[in-house]
Amino acid sequence: RVTLTPAVDIVEDAHSVTVWADLPGVPKDKLDLRVHDGNLTIDAESVVPVLPNLRLSHAEIRAPYFSRRFTVSEDFDSSKIEASLKDGVLKLTIPRRDEAKPRRIEVQMA
Repeated sequence: RVTLTPAVDIVEDAHSVTVWADLPGVPKDKLDLRVHDGNLTIDAESVVPVLPNLRLSHAEIRAPYFSRRFTVSEDFDSSKIEASLKDGVLKLTIPRRDEAKPRRIEVQMA
């Protein structure tokens, strides 16, 4: 079985980290996202649609599998991960815990 590591872009700001993963040909029902013990796992299977009356004569990579694992810092709340899949791109947003967000400290005049 061919397993590919999907390309990702990761952007972090004061409120969250956002991960975009390229998963071409992956439908929602073939996408498995799991978070456990500080690890976020993406497993997916690409589907090559073939009409019933046609036969696939050539495929460079036939129904590849994608797999990638990330360690999620304790600064982030993995129970509030939001995920969406559109046009072969998975978007994950992992919010930062309130206590880990930067905060401004006001200085009092003595």
